[in-house]
Amino acid sequence: MNEDKEWTPEIFMHDLSNIPFHRLVGLNADNFDVANRCIRFEMRDDLIGNTDFKILHGGVIATLFDAEGAFILYLNGAWRPKTGTAGTPHKVKGGTINLNIDYLRPGKGKHFVVSGSILRHGSKVAVVRTELRDDQDELIATGAATYLIG
Repeated sequence: MNEDKEWTPEIFMHDLSNIPFHRLVGLNADNFDVANRCIRFEMRDDLIGNTDFKILHGGVIATLFDAEGAFILYLNGAWRPKTGTAGTPHKVKGGTINLNIDYLRPGKGKHFVVSGSILRHGSKVAVVRTELRDDQDELIATGAATYLIG
């Protein structure tokens, strides 16, 4: 076991952006803004869900809400990794229990910001609220997710 290795924000962002599905939607460590505790991303043609109106796909929103939830839990110390071997140095015990999304407006814009905050943090479960805003600071969607953290 490698108990001395600290799980820095850089390592966490790399680990989270290295999830195969996150790579598929283009999420990478550069999207994470530690200072503002959010994920920023540009609109791209391969993220469109409605080709007639060029609207952001709802599944992309769900994916980014889930990633933001994990990011917020990490930044607030709710999620702590179990250290392992050199090949797999960080493992998080836990995961998403439930994710609810309210799509309020069409996801149009050049770029988007996903932010979040913890509503409840217990010893085994945490609840995170998330928001997606466009480049005009219009609220596009809100979400709430429950995570197993213990």
